[in-house]
Amino acid sequence: MPKNARARRGARRSIWRMIGGSVAIVAIGIASYGSIASAAAGQNVSASLTLIAPAAAGGGWDTVARELQQAQKANGLVNNVQVVNMPGAGGTIALSNVTALDGRANNLVVGGTGLLAATVQYGSDKTLDDVTNLAVLFEEYDVIVVPADSPYETLDDLVEAWRADPAGLPWTGGGSFDQLVVTDLALSAGIDPVDTTYISSDGGGEAIQALLNGTAAAATGGYPDNIDQIESGRLRALALVAEEPVEGIDIPTAREQGYDVTLSNWRSLSAPKGLEDAEIAELEELIAASTETDEWRDAVDRYHWTVNVRTGDELDEFLASERERIERLYEEMGL
Repeated sequence: MPKNARARRGARRSIWRMIGGSVAIVAIGIASYGSIASAAAGQNVSASLTLIAPAAAGGGWDTVARELQQAQKANGLVNNVQVVNMPGAGGTIALSNVTALDGRANNLVVGGTGLLAATVQYGSDKTLDDVTNLAVLFEEYDVIVVPADSPYETLDDLVEAWRADPAGLPWTGGGSFDQLVVTDLALSAGIDPVDTTYISSDGGGEAIQALLNGTAAAATGGYPDNIDQIESGRLRALALVAEEPVEGIDIPTAREQGYDVTLSNWRSLSAPKGLEDAEIAELEELIAASTETDEWRDAVDRYHWTVNVRTGDELDEFLASERERIERLYEEMGL
C-alpha cells in the first residue's frame, strides 16, 4: 500500500473513533434512566422479559424485537414482554448499557452485523465479547441496484465504469453495513476503496431517492427495502450479495458473476454476562420456542429473511470470523 494511502487511512480511522467516542459519551449521559431501570428490573424470564433494540423505532433491530414480542405474547411464552429502544452510535450505546446488567437474565439485546461493525468503527470499549451471545437467527441479503434507465445492464458493466473512474461513479446505501458491502465489492474488483465515492444515506428509502434523482449511480441495500422498486421497474437489480442463489429471489449472486462478495446482514440475540447455566438454557429454550411460532414464521416470510440459526461453538466461531472480516474491511476503507 502506498505510504500516503496508509497515512490517509490512519487519519480517517482516528477521526471516526474520536467521533464515535464523543457520541457514546453524550448518548450515555442523556440515556433515559427509566429505560435502563426498566430493562434491569426482575429476574424471572417467564414472568417478564425486556427486548432491547439498539436503535430507534422502525428500523431493522426494532422490527426483530417487536416481532419476537408479538410471537411471545401471542403464544403465552412470557407473561410480560416489553421492547425498549436505546439508539445511538450504531448500537454501541445499548450494548454498553447491557454490559451494566450483569446477572440479569430477563434482558435480551438484538444485534447483528451492524452492531459488530459499529464496535470496530468506533473503537468501542464494549464489544460482543462483553455479553452472552445466544443465537444468530437469520440473514438478510443486500442487492446491488441501479436506476432502470442506467447504462449499466450487468454487474460487469458497472464495475468496468467504476474501475475506470472510481471517484466519478458515486455509490449510496442505507447504512454502515451497505458501505462494507461496497468496500468488499471494490476489493474483489481490484478497486481501492479509499478512492471510491460513497454517499451515506439515512436509511434505505433515502438511498433509493438518491439513485432515482441522479445523486448516486449505484446502490447496495437490503433486498426487502428494494424489492418493491425492483418489481415496479424503477430499479434494475444487478446482483444479490449472498453465498449462493436464494430460492424465490431471481437475481444472480455477485459470486456467480465472478465477484466473491458474500457479507450478510445477520441478526442476533444476546444477554448480559454473569448468568447461571440454567438461565442461559432457559433463554435458549425461549428463543427456540419463539422462532417456532406461526407469528415468527409469518414475519420471516413477510420480511424475506433467510433463516440461518447459529448457536453454541458455531456461533462463537462465526462471530470471531465476522469480526476479523469487518476489521479488514474498515482497514481498507481507512476508517
